[in-house]
This record gives sequence, C-alpha cells and structure tokens, in this order.
Amino acid sequence: MATDARDVSLELKSSGLDFVGRYYRDPTSRWPTLSPGEAAALSAAGFKIAAIWESHSQKPEYFSYASGFADGVNAYRQARAIGQPVGSAIYFAVDYNAQQPDIYGPIDHYFRGVANGLASVGGLGQYRIGVYGSGAVCGYLRGARLAQYAWLSNSTAWSGYHDFTRWNIKQLGISPSLSFGHDRNEATDDYGGFQVKNQYTAL
Repeated sequence: MATDARDVSLELKSSGLDFVGRYYRDPTSRWPTLSPGEAAALSAAGFKIAAIWESHSQKPEYFSYASGFADGVNAYRQARAIGQPVGSAIYFAVDYNAQQPDIYGPIDHYFRGVANGLASVGGLGQYRIGVYGSGAVCGYLRGARLAQYAWLSNSTAWSGYHDFTRWNIKQLGISPSLSFGHDRNEATDDYGGFQVKNQYTAL
C-alpha cells in the first residue's frame, strides 16, 4: 500500500490478509512513510509488515553507490524510529526493466552502497537487505549476495520474470475484493516480515 493502512482499517480487518507491505521514503516524498503509530496498529491487529524503501526507483539514472549509501542510512533511521526488530528485512526497490549493463553496474553499486550505508550507522547486522524488482535484478543480487531476500515484480514482461523462482514475495496484481489502492502479494514462510512490540493502538 502507498498510503496509511489505518485509513482502511475496517476493510483490512475483514480482508483475510496476513501481511501489509508499507514504504520507507525520502522525507520530501508526497506519499506517507510508515509511521510508529501505523506500525503499532498493524501489529496489534495481527498483521506482519513488509518494509520497502522506495525513492526515484523507476529512474535508471538514480542508481549509484552514493544514492545507495544515503538510502541505507535513511532506511535504517526510519526502521529504528518505528521499532522494526533486529533480523527482519528492508527491501530496496528497482522499479524498471533493468538490463545487464545497469544490473552489473549502477544497480550493483547501489546495493553495495546500501550495505555500507547500513553498516555506517550500525544497521547492517540488525537488518537484512531485500530487493524488489525484475527476475533478472533479483537473481543477480541474490547470487552476488548483495540481497538476502527477493520481492519479484508482477511486471511479467521484465527480464527474468519466468526464470526466477527464488523469491520470498511475489507480486500478483490487484484483488477485486479490495476497494483501496494496493498490490496483492504472496509470500514464503520467511520473507523478513515483522511486528513491532509497542502495540498500543489497534486498527
């Protein structure tokens, strides 16, 4: 979901869903980031949370070591602010159909930057790194051990979609039974999801 889950709390309660994917974002984004209150409300209602960092991820020119470093630092700070527990994952989005030159170059460098950004603030040992993207992107980053989790995009025409099977979360499209903006996803048993401890507000 791109918006605060509390805005559709009644519908979520009756949805039968197990987890909700929410975003950490650049502070200048017009979309709301996952907040402590929202994380607590989701956890109290029994949902797990899958956290994803997204910032200009649809732009090939955005990806660089420096961008990754900054995003790693900022994602760590937001994760700490909501009480995301140690050992869970933060996914970082690559939201375009990247080809080999970009995957082996800027995207590789970006994820090395993410790891070092997390390490610089003490977060590399606390949070595991995930990637959202095409099968080609997910496959390369998992193989290079630059990501421990993979969230496969539902863009079936993107490179590697049909060949990549090592996903932890797989995007499936929208559900006709839900009225709010969303993407439906399927997850394996271990996908880096979490609940926060301070469950002081229920949905």
